[in-house]
Amino acid sequence: MKKYLIHSSPVGPLRLLASETGLAGVYFAEHKHVQIDPAWQADPQNALLQHAAQQLDAYFAGSLRDFDLPLDCSQGTAFQQEVWRALCTIPYGAVCSYSALAQQIGRPKAIRALGAANGRNPLSIIIPCHRVIAANGDLQGYAGGLENKQRLLALERHFVA
Repeated sequence: MKKYLIHSSPVGPLRLLASETGLAGVYFAEHKHVQIDPAWQADPQNALLQHAAQQLDAYFAGSLRDFDLPLDCSQGTAFQQEVWRALCTIPYGAVCSYSALAQQIGRPKAIRALGAANGRNPLSIIIPCHRVIAANGDLQGYAGGLENKQRLLALERHFVA
């Protein structure tokens, strides 16, 4: 079962992917580092994809801060999965530097590798890679585009305030 749904959002259309084990992807229209397998089939009625779309709508409305979905991160390496788990510890409305996240996972010298793993996160928004910024506070790199990163951070700040 490799299914997808295109879902409208305030940051543009999102491609939601579901595998047999869980939500496998949330990608922006102009997402970097993504190759969609042509074997994936459109299925707008898929229950998991519909549930993910509802949770994303609630997130954008400010009524959901923590997603509760089965996730499939199996396409990542062990290091990438470790980084993605660490991303989930960054609270809604907060930010963390790449260097602080590298310290958190016990790999203080792996900042570049961590940044690369962050950029390969298949579950944008759900796994909040947008909450990682440069140590000086600058927004750096985002596979979904810096404008979308800025929008997501502003949205969260708005609802935390």
